[in-house]
Amino acid sequence: MHTYRVGISGSYGGLNLGDEAILQVIVRELRRSLPLDVTVFSRDPHDTLARHDVERAVPVRDLSRREVLPEVRRLDLFILGGGGILFDAEASIYLREVALAQELGIPVMFYAVGAGPLRDPSARSLVRKCLDRAAAVTVREPRALRTLQEAGVQREIAITADPALLLEPEPLPEGALRREGLDGRRPLVGVSVRERGVAAPDIDEEHYHGLLASAADRLVDRLDADPVFVPMEPRVLDVQHSHAVLARMASARRAIVLKGDYTAGQVLSLVGRFAFAVGMRLHFLLFATLQRVPFVALPYAEKVLGFLEQLEMDAVPLQQMSVGQLAALVDCSWDQRRDVQAQVERLLPSLQERARETNRIAVDLLRCCSAARRAD
Repeated sequence: MHTYRVGISGSYGGLNLGDEAILQVIVRELRRSLPLDVTVFSRDPHDTLARHDVERAVPVRDLSRREVLPEVRRLDLFILGGGGILFDAEASIYLREVALAQELGIPVMFYAVGAGPLRDPSARSLVRKCLDRAAAVTVREPRALRTLQEAGVQREIAITADPALLLEPEPLPEGALRREGLDGRRPLVGVSVRERGVAAPDIDEEHYHGLLASAADRLVDRLDADPVFVPMEPRVLDVQHSHAVLARMASARRAIVLKGDYTAGQVLSLVGRFAFAVGMRLHFLLFATLQRVPFVALPYAEKVLGFLEQLEMDAVPLQQMSVGQLAALVDCSWDQRRDVQAQVERLLPSLQERARETNRIAVDLLRCCSAARRAD
């Protein structure tokens, strides 16, 4: 039986649990379809090998173009994605191996990627060149498609969905709830923060810290709930920003910042214990959706607005949101939580089927391209 050699590159290496959820699902779905030998182009190969069912992981950010060439040459298919990786500040970094694969004649697939902002002319030019030469391009939501079309990409692009929509809950470590202080009788509400960085340069931290602190206090008062801050990037700055929000809360003594080291599936299980959620990070909101937990989003980027559009939810962009508006959204979402949950039940299956479609495209591409190469 032929074993297909697949390379997967993205923002992998244990920095962000949303990205790790994406990789976990991509590998799982491909393995369910074909015998694989998987190489991950990772920021932290040791973390990737410990966390995922893959044969190889290479330190892509530490290798020169010449050093990474043999790793690409051996592949039947190079996958970039998923995740929001085509944006001005880092598009050239992620597309280096794409360009190399295309020079070597290795088929390339863009797997449910996000895109934007793409305003820099050099980034737009590189994105056009690489995507127009790809064997297949899929994006995770319509806003990403529009961004790529506005950047001048000419080829056909399929809209699928975020692979993490297929993530499955995993058992929590023994005693985790007790250690985190989550085994009390009061309801729990999840809170998610994020830093101002290259992928989110327009965030006003002072503004959003105040918004989240106010929302958490309101949920303490209304639901007699304990806020739980969930660091989706625990190795970066999510913990620090969680404490910065907590410091502005009137009910700070009721709040908890998660301390344990969890897999994406375990965080999904934790989110399932929340009565409500409010936050910023896309995959925190996606996890709440999977667990049918009603939530309010602070949409700081197009990708969050795009996800809310897929769920047919109204949204106020973070930059335009006031404390009063957020309070009204929290009250409305809580009061109408049954309707929100019914809406998710109606829409989620079709989104998950679109997520599975991305895998089918990859499998067809592998079979087709590998057969053609063997015929040569």
